[in-house]
Amino acid sequence: MAGIEPYESALDEIPGSHPYPRSSRYHDAEIGVHMQPDGTPVRYAKRRLLPPLPDPGEDTTHEDTAPHTVSSGERPDHLGRRYFGDPAQWWRIADANPVLDPRELTAEPGEEIDIPGGFPGGGHGR
Repeated sequence: MAGIEPYESALDEIPGSHPYPRSSRYHDAEIGVHMQPDGTPVRYAKRRLLPPLPDPGEDTTHEDTAPHTVSSGERPDHLGRRYFGDPAQWWRIADANPVLDPRELTAEPGEEIDIPGGFPGGGHGR
């Protein structure tokens, strides 16, 4: 049996063929192939590693993030819409903060969280 061409390589030249849209947090995840005992290939998204967070004592004032003070009633999807124009982009904010559950981002009104750069307008949504 011939080897299986990696999913990314086989479909790179076909527009819209990636399993996840460019806006997805999994778009850049590597696609793996698991071979079942009967020889059937099963494609899957490999683990997506988060970018490293700064050390707790480190100065977190960077050009690539901006602070946001959480207001009562805010949700991660609200922040995704506000800063990136798409509520589904909340994951970018979650990746920039030390949270396991995205709801932790907005659980405490008055808490300051980091908003990563690269959102429309460049004005940090303010």
